[in-house]
Amino acid sequence: MTISLADVRSQFPILDQEVNGNPLVYLDSAATSQKPLSVIEKLETYYKTYNSNVHRGVHTLGTKATDEYEGAREKVRRFINAASTEQVIFTRGTTTALNTIASSYASENLREGDEILITYMEHHSNIIPWQQVAKRTGATLKYIPLEKDGTIALDKVRETITSNTKLVSMVHVSNVLGTINPVKEVAQIAHENGAIMVVDGAQSAPHMKVDVQLLDCDFYVFSAHKMCGPTGIGILYGKKHLLESMEPVEFGGEMIDFVGLQDSTWKDLPWKFEGGTPIIAGAIGLGAAIDFLEQIGLDEIAAHEHHLIKYALERVAEVEGMTVYGSQDVAQRAGVLTFNLHDVHPHDVATVLDAEGIAVRAGHHCAQPLMKWLDVSATARASFYLYNSEQDVEKLVEGLLKTKEFFTDVF
Repeated sequence: MTISLADVRSQFPILDQEVNGNPLVYLDSAATSQKPLSVIEKLETYYKTYNSNVHRGVHTLGTKATDEYEGAREKVRRFINAASTEQVIFTRGTTTALNTIASSYASENLREGDEILITYMEHHSNIIPWQQVAKRTGATLKYIPLEKDGTIALDKVRETITSNTKLVSMVHVSNVLGTINPVKEVAQIAHENGAIMVVDGAQSAPHMKVDVQLLDCDFYVFSAHKMCGPTGIGILYGKKHLLESMEPVEFGGEMIDFVGLQDSTWKDLPWKFEGGTPIIAGAIGLGAAIDFLEQIGLDEIAAHEHHLIKYALERVAEVEGMTVYGSQDVAQRAGVLTFNLHDVHPHDVATVLDAEGIAVRAGHHCAQPLMKWLDVSATARASFYLYNSEQDVEKLVEGLLKTKEFFTDVF
């Protein structure tokens, strides 16, 4: 990175502490990232100096809040290269965005005999909404087969999709395998067959440049809290003609144009999907997070993480009894290392690592169908971000070796 790693880490005050008597090694950014001072201070400034509702007032505080809120929308538009801010909807997060697409678009446009196509590596948030749509509409939910290394082959996509497929939804980067999916090529195949393409970008938007126009996806969704922003705020991007055809899923103040006794009309995009007092501080904080990430550079962040995952794969290969899931081709994966250590339960692995100050995830990672495909009940996961270092990888390896020592009777 052009900015030194030491300078980057200095922006994250939470990293400068000890956990269980050891320096904190935070390897759980796929669950939620830490927040830099600039984001924390931006939130504090909003609440301390211009806390107000947006759009409705003409007083000074309301105008300032509105300018910052809508300014954040413009930052998101630029960040993902959307054609206009009308296509950028603030939501509570990736889950809400996916449910909005399912409830507003899919439930109204799919019929019995139609097909929804997803993969085995999806997060539950990109499975359950489509299950519910299938139950409501009579559509069929189908799965694209995975290759042995947890990647997707385009020929399998072509074999699985049919003229009845109306919607394809796919994670851009797997939160378990770290697989970077060829969503641009899949979108092209979907469009050739008359289907729309939904992309879950929760694990990609924080880590690499995203251009929704280049990807040609119909919808793209992601969350702020995984990209140095606050919790409770996310983005639904959609092509304008699709968003204009969709009905809101929440009704009330802010999203209305005119309210009569028996009927009402809605505001134009994007506000018709933002009923009630919006997540003002969250949006402003997301804008600050985008400023921070762009200052460092998304290409630099991606290169740093690819270096770390390459180094991590090399180092953990030296630990006897390790099973690492996902492709060994670094070019096909992001900074996620999911593994099991022989017969030690992942929760036990995570507990021993925590005693060493190392924070990793353990469980099914909201991806139970993928766990079944992997033929495991759970895994441990270390996930890297821009503030992690080779030393963090070394600490992880040391912690895994100590875990082995602790469970010597297993080996």
